[in-house]
Amino acid sequence: MPSSRSVDPARLRAAVARISAWLTGDGPEPARAELAEAVRLSLRTLAADAPGRSVEVRVPPFAAVQCVPGPRHTRGTPANVVETDPRTWLELATGRLAWTDAVEAGRVTASGTRADLAHWLPIVRT
Repeated sequence: MPSSRSVDPARLRAAVARISAWLTGDGPEPARAELAEAVRLSLRTLAADAPGRSVEVRVPPFAAVQCVPGPRHTRGTPANVVETDPRTWLELATGRLAWTDAVEAGRVTASGTRADLAHWLPIVRT
């Protein structure tokens, strides 16, 4: 039986497809609910692909997950944090933006020795 945290790949692809025109610059900004669904499903997929609790990935205002194998974070500010906006996250998740380019451009804040997600990206190809 799949865990409650698993994501149906078809559901993730459909959520991303609904916002794809916006990501490529060919469409209007999606409805908040559509954007939230794509962010949440892709973050849950990352957590399933990179199980662990050593890195906290934050995409405000929609979601945050803990992932990546290593020492577990239990209280206070995590040692390894990745934070970005929804558009940047979805560009990373779909392979439209490379991890190193996003970090160098300041579109992603990554602190800590384990806060490099390049190995797990992209999450979904469109």
